[in-house]
Amino acid sequence: MVLRRIGVMSCAKMLTILYALFGLIVGVFFSLFGLLGMAAGLAGGREGAPGAAIGAIFGIGAIFLMPIVYGLIGFIGGLLMAWLYNFVAKLAGGIELELS
Repeated sequence: MVLRRIGVMSCAKMLTILYALFGLIVGVFFSLFGLLGMAAGLAGGREGAPGAAIGAIFGIGAIFLMPIVYGLIGFIGGLLMAWLYNFVAKLAGGIELELS
């Protein structure tokens, strides 16, 4: 069995979803670090510190922004890599698969 062609849009859609989920996970971690930064700024006795506000903005924004950015990167990357695979598979013959 030889994989000769990959559906470009199906690959792009799958990678969009996978990367968006990964971006959500990364966004949660960024959010936690941002909130920890905000808490550290408040614990230092500087309640009006600009670092605390910036940490909160980046922390909360990461949960929304990271899945979008990662999803876009996944879509473009999947689209490009599937197209390149199909081009190279025509020249090299594809990847042999052994399924059971």
